[in-house]
Amino acid sequence: MRFRDRVDAGRHLAAVVQRAALAPDVVVLGLPRGGVPVAFEVARALGAPLDVIAVRKLGVPFQPELAVGAIGEDGVRVENSEVRHLAALEESDIDVLEQRERPELERRARLYRGEHPRADLRGRCAVIVDDGIATGSTARAACQVARAHGAMRVVVAVPVASQQATVSLRDVCDEIICVDVPDPFWAVGEWYDDFSQTSDEEVVRLLDLAAAPLGGDPPGDALAGGVAPGGGEVVIGAGPVQLAGTLTVPTDPLGTVVFAHGSGSSRHSPRNRYVAGVLNEARLATLLIDLLTVEEEVDRAYVFDVELLAERLGHAARWVATAPEVSTRPVGFFGASTGAAAALWAATEEGCDVAAVVSRGGRPDLAGPRLAAVTAPTLLIVGGNDDVVLDLNREAQAQLRCESRLCVVPGATHLFEEPGTLEQVASLARDWFVEKFRAAGTSI
Repeated sequence: MRFRDRVDAGRHLAAVVQRAALAPDVVVLGLPRGGVPVAFEVARALGAPLDVIAVRKLGVPFQPELAVGAIGEDGVRVENSEVRHLAALEESDIDVLEQRERPELERRARLYRGEHPRADLRGRCAVIVDDGIATGSTARAACQVARAHGAMRVVVAVPVASQQATVSLRDVCDEIICVDVPDPFWAVGEWYDDFSQTSDEEVVRLLDLAAAPLGGDPPGDALAGGVAPGGGEVVIGAGPVQLAGTLTVPTDPLGTVVFAHGSGSSRHSPRNRYVAGVLNEARLATLLIDLLTVEEEVDRAYVFDVELLAERLGHAARWVATAPEVSTRPVGFFGASTGAAAALWAATEEGCDVAAVVSRGGRPDLAGPRLAAVTAPTLLIVGGNDDVVLDLNREAQAQLRCESRLCVVPGATHLFEEPGTLEQVASLARDWFVEKFRAAGTSI
């Protein structure tokens, strides 16, 4: 059977899972990233909570696509003894592979869940969902993780799987549910018309959507023009539109950082949410805000309208200046991609008093006409392997007349997906804002 995409596969799988005799207390666990859109459909059909179960494949060094094993949360590691023997790998070789992959596994788990707690599996039925299974090593690790977390019953549910995988998994799960088990089986992607990669942002969006209450009403703690203790969901007026945001206010904040997201991103961006979490730990309040409406997001012209984005970012900064818990503290901007240009542009607007700006993988060049007018201390952070953007940042920095610094993160590409690179971004941003906010605070 062929599927149009992961959503279609998830709906076919959900119909089969609904007919299975599952325990009443079910938790659906999607394997990131491709398994989450499938798992979302299953969870929705069952009326069950949705979470991710983070695992990483351990690829043979000279043939990375061939799995010699996999790792999961809480120190779980499984190995394929046959592949290990054929590849002539020692135990120490597997240790090296694990040490390389585990930081990325833990990073992704933090990114995907954000503020959502990990689902409690104790005494419950864990339904582990992926978009398909070829060898089964990753699903095997997921089953063991679920067991380690106290799941009473473990079910693996996928749209398509190889016969080999369905046999090999029987010793680690209680049941395997498949829509189709074709023979011969070469790769999961051959059974999909659209098998394009699932983004981190899509994973976070689906987890947020699954956690939201049914119905389309705004959250009960959404605020327009006010701040609850600790913050919450907010709505900010920006001319004819209303912008949704998430405000987090730690105890005795040093200041507030307003996030301007990049092209195609939103306040649910896992990377910006991670950075915001690091800033919160340093007593920095954060406002993650959608600068475009849902209707505008689908039009690429809006995404690159830096002047419009800057205008709305200015509205957000002025809103922060009236919010009781943070109104007397400095304000800074953190911009990513096109959001960096909007941040620099907005920092030049009259009445927008900004103490510091940080750009992550940004396009400050898009604020060209305003660069020389920026007065806020500006930190530009770029990946060492992001060659084109690095050159654009160097050219933009040459036009700045304010205090500025260009920090290059070695080995990082544009999205800072490499292990440890996003952590460096967060640390650099934290230190910059703390230093500049304290300096601004003493001058008030």
